[in-house]
Amino acid sequence: MVDQLLEEFEHDIGNLTLIPSSGGVYEVTLNGDLIYSKKATGEHADYEDVASQIRGRI
Repeated sequence: MVDQLLEEFEHDIGNLTLIPSSGGVYEVTLNGDLIYSKKATGEHADYEDVASQIRGRI
């Protein structure tokens, strides 16, 4: 998913930070706002769900 986000939003992303965690848990935030949390849902994010959230905020 990171590769897809960088490809689609390459001109909009000024900084991207990946923070490793255990158990495959991750969260996606944009400007401090939580967009997706695998910890909360227990499921991997669908790219289009995350990308649509980003599109709606940039």
